[in-house]
Amino acid sequence: MNEPLIMQFHVAQLLKEGVGSKRDYLVDDEVYILDSSPPSRVHGTVNLLRTSNGVLARAQLSTEIELECARCLEPYKCKLEYNFEEEYFPVLDMYRDEYNASPPDKDTFTINENHFLDITDAARQYAILAKPMKPLCRLDCPGITI
Repeated sequence: MNEPLIMQFHVAQLLKEGVGSKRDYLVDDEVYILDSSPPSRVHGTVNLLRTSNGVLARAQLSTEIELECARCLEPYKCKLEYNFEEEYFPVLDMYRDEYNASPPDKDTFTINENHFLDITDAARQYAILAKPMKPLCRLDCPGITI
C-alpha cells in the first residue's frame, strides 16, 4: 500500500500497462457528502485495475456524517461504511494524443485529459446511498419528550 493520498490518482502509467495491472492506495480526504453539512473525512482503501477500456476502481470506504434522528429530532453522528466498484474511461487516448469517442453514457465516470482518476464524486454518491432511510441516534430512542 502507498502512503495516504487524496482521492485523485494519476493513472498514466497504469494506462500504459497491460490489462490486469493493479495499484492499491489508502485514501484519507474530506468530501462534501450532504449539501447542508460541513465536509466529512472519508478514509479507506482503493484498488485500481487496468481493464481493456479503462480502469476499474474498487473502494472500501468509511465516514461519519451528521444526521437528525427520526424520533427525537436531535443531531447525531452516523458512521457509514460502504463499498463501490466503478469503471473509469479515459477521455484522451495516450498513444494517439486525441480524444476518445464519448463514453456510452453521460453519467459514466471518466479519467481526465491529464490522466487523473478522481473518485470523489463516486465516494459522495455511494455515501448518500449508504445513509439510513430512517436515521436513529440509537435503537431504543424514545422519541420527542413532551
